[in-house]
Amino acid sequence: MKLYYSPAACSLAVHIALREAGLAFDLAKVDLAKHTLDDGSSYLDVNPRGYVPLLEFDDGTRRSEAAALLQAVADLDPAQRLIGAPRTTRRLDVTQWLAFVASELHKTFSPWLWHADTADSTRATVKTKLAERFAELDRHLATHEYLAGDFSVADAYAFAIVRWAQIMRLPLAPYPQLEGWLGRVAARPHVEAALRAEGLLR
Repeated sequence: MKLYYSPAACSLAVHIALREAGLAFDLAKVDLAKHTLDDGSSYLDVNPRGYVPLLEFDDGTRRSEAAALLQAVADLDPAQRLIGAPRTTRRLDVTQWLAFVASELHKTFSPWLWHADTADSTRATVKTKLAERFAELDRHLATHEYLAGDFSVADAYAFAIVRWAQIMRLPLAPYPQLEGWLGRVAARPHVEAALRAEGLLR
C-alpha cells in the first residue's frame, strides 16, 4: 500500500492507523500548496481532488476520505482491534466517534481557520463551536482513557485534528483531560513513529 500524505494534515490519522495495525506501506509526500509530489510531478494526476489522505491499495485501486480509510485500515487487521467486529457495541462506539470527529471537529477547523480570507465573524463562530466540542471531549475523557474504550482509529483521527489547535494557537489549557489524552496518544510508540516519519518531532 502507499499513503499519500502531507505532514500534520488529517492524513496523519491514517498514517497512525497503518502503523498501529502493523501493515506494510510506503509514504508519498504531497505539497498541498503546489499540488506536487517530491519528484515534482502533479498530485492532481493522482488525485484530482487535490487533498489527502489518499491510500493506494495493493491491487492498485485508490481511495480517499479519512473516516472511510480509517475503517478500511482497521478492518485489514484480522483482530479488528482498532474498530471492533461488525454488529458489536465497540464498533458502533468507534464509528460514532469517527463521525463526530469528521463533522464536528474536522469540518469545523477546515476550511475556515486555514484560509486568511475567512471573515473575522466566521472565525469567532468557529472558535466558539470548537470550544464547545473541546469541553465535551474534556468531560468524556475525564472518565475514559480513550474515546471508545481501548485505543481506536477514532483516537487516531481526533488526535490528528485536535493537534491543529496548537498550530492555530487555540488554548487547550482549559481542557486538562483533553490535554492529558493528547499526551497519552502521542506517547504511543506507533504514533511517535508516525510523527517522526512526518518530521513533526525534533
